[in-house]
Amino acid sequence: MKKLVRKYIIVKGIVQGVGFRPFVYNEAIKNNLTGWVKNTSEGVCIDIEGQEREINVFLEELNNNSPILSKIEEICVQDRSLQYYKEFIIDRSCKDTYGTTFISPDVAICKDCEKEITDSNNRRYEYPFTNCTSCGPRFSIIKKLPYDRSMTTMGVFKMCSDCSEEYESPIDRRFHAQPNACNICGPKVWLTDKYGNFIESTEPIKKARLLLKEGKIIAVKGIGGFHLICDGKNEKVIQLLRDRKGRSSKPFALMMKDIETIRSYCYVNDLEERILIGIRRPILLLDKKNEQLPNKIAFNNNKLGVMLPYTPLHHLLFDEELTVLIMTSANVSGLPIIYKNDEALESLKDVVDYFLLHDREIHVPVDDSVSRVVLGKECVIRRSRGYAPAAVRVEDITETLACGANLKNSFCISKKQFAFLSQHIGDLENLETYKSLENNIKHFKNIYNIQPKLIAHDLHPNFLSTDFAQKEEGVKVPVQHHHAHVVSCMVENKINTKVIGIAFDGTGYGTDGKIWGGEFLICDYLNFERVGHLKYVKMPGGDAAAKEPWRMALSYIYHVYGDEFDINMVHDVSERDIKNIIMMLKHNMNCPETSSMGRLFDAVSALLAFKRKITFEGEAAIELEILADLNDERLYSYGIDTVNGVYIVNTDLIIRDIIKDMKNQVSTNIIAKRFHNTVVAFSIEICRLIRNKYNISSVVLSGGVFQNEILLKGLYKVLMKEGFEVYTHGEIPCNDGGIAVGQLMIANYKYKNREE
Repeated sequence: MKKLVRKYIIVKGIVQGVGFRPFVYNEAIKNNLTGWVKNTSEGVCIDIEGQEREINVFLEELNNNSPILSKIEEICVQDRSLQYYKEFIIDRSCKDTYGTTFISPDVAICKDCEKEITDSNNRRYEYPFTNCTSCGPRFSIIKKLPYDRSMTTMGVFKMCSDCSEEYESPIDRRFHAQPNACNICGPKVWLTDKYGNFIESTEPIKKARLLLKEGKIIAVKGIGGFHLICDGKNEKVIQLLRDRKGRSSKPFALMMKDIETIRSYCYVNDLEERILIGIRRPILLLDKKNEQLPNKIAFNNNKLGVMLPYTPLHHLLFDEELTVLIMTSANVSGLPIIYKNDEALESLKDVVDYFLLHDREIHVPVDDSVSRVVLGKECVIRRSRGYAPAAVRVEDITETLACGANLKNSFCISKKQFAFLSQHIGDLENLETYKSLENNIKHFKNIYNIQPKLIAHDLHPNFLSTDFAQKEEGVKVPVQHHHAHVVSCMVENKINTKVIGIAFDGTGYGTDGKIWGGEFLICDYLNFERVGHLKYVKMPGGDAAAKEPWRMALSYIYHVYGDEFDINMVHDVSERDIKNIIMMLKHNMNCPETSSMGRLFDAVSALLAFKRKITFEGEAAIELEILADLNDERLYSYGIDTVNGVYIVNTDLIIRDIIKDMKNQVSTNIIAKRFHNTVVAFSIEICRLIRNKYNISSVVLSGGVFQNEILLKGLYKVLMKEGFEVYTHGEIPCNDGGIAVGQLMIANYKYKNREE
């Protein structure tokens, strides 16, 4: 008889809530192994006995054929003394205090569940909360670990006998599916009017569908929060939604019935299709194919933000007539997404006509993710549902909390060699979002069992994220904004050498107390040197200049022309306002200096007749990019001055040339494209100068301005042609939503260096 052996195995990664224990159970039975498997706070622990050959086959399957939703980060195998187990079982989960369990993001409905809800002979026909081990809610319903039903918001729903049978059967795909439910035992959905009065209906989703066809606006509770929904082909109701929500021009996201519907309105390449139909289902920015949909969805924009249904409830809202829905996050402007029934009924009653509610509690609110495909890869703009809280692998570091930025806030928390980047929290401009940050950090600390020793925060003393950091226990480590931007990209691309970091964004507090944003840095994880930047100009009114781009246009023009300033150079601004700004600039009244690339884009957009005030962040720059969508390789004059060894981009010549073209009535499209070409040109020249001086040829592109595709593609293409190694963002956003990863890594290197 062959010798028996025993192995104790710890599997770390996303291995809970993804059908991993049932997979282990079936592989153990197949290979005649005995022992047990269970969830712990460290991951999935497996204790097996059997013939060595069968155990090796088992381990090979574990490595190569684990469930599709799982992501194994590490497998530890230890030899143990024989226990002579009689059978293989799924043991009860246990909670310990030392491990780190990875939590699966919420996952889009799978094909099997989709078939069930459309099969009139299936017991889950049209059941809006159908799920299995391959799909459904995870992150949004988990209260505590380990991942068992009682630890989720599904704990209040006791499974019926049929669901229990599925749950207990090793050959069923719902074997140990924690959110398992049906219309007998699971959550229920119902419809109310705008005042919360119950509307009698045996089929509330069908009733909601009819109301949408009639031009009604409905607040629908989803997997991570509420959406405001209306017919995406009905121009009248789209305008009504804009009026009620106070959203005059920001583009609306769309949900379309299927990939064929998307293809009828948008161009979709192979990678874009894989992302659209994949398990994450972000809002994906796609090029418009035609103008068949109302312009009010995304005014004069050449792109649409589109996603496919990702829950059974969403699927059931569509039919052959209703194929396109506006699907925008339900929140009062500037506040976090609404996710509680009572809050929705109170806050949205003046916005919607009806509510489609359910009684599955959302424990963690999660907004939709936003993504796009650029340079042949996916680039995430807002990392949230479907992506968070998936871990970013780093080197083994001290337990750290990085509090992120003030705008597009997300935070990051680390344990050992893993960094967990949170879902999108929002702009920290009000108490509600600050509370959301506070609550989510507390939740992450609890579920990952982390007590951070280091607290990383932005250098800006007045950020609310900095304020939060100061109240936390631990060693505080301030981190410069643009250094963090570059390092976040370095972490994602696993770069360990010095790089040329180009950080272009709207605002970031500099070490000189001024507002940076057009930066050329030499970076590693510990230090940075500012070796180039845009010439400083004044921001009349401070933050007001970011909201009213005409102020920056005036500042740049006055900087160039002084008292020769021509009042006709700026559009749609009263003579009184112009005189007030000129006085502020002359006497340096509330005029902080900035080197921001974002503000330069705003200024040029305003010169080309952008409206007086932006209604959402980046609006003026987006309009400028849309204008520049044409073939023209010419550029404007520019200067690069060297001051104390630092390369300063002198923008005076650019502004003069733009004004000259405007006076000569050159097309605004041509001016916009030449401006983009010029930014690419001076950036390339500075990179050449830095390479020649410092012998560094790796370039990292980071910061929110690189959401501009014309700039990103143009700069990438020429840098590669010039022999540089160029690194861009992918799953970590290039904007402030990804900055916490950089903060976390820099703080660790600073702390380590201080100890040494």
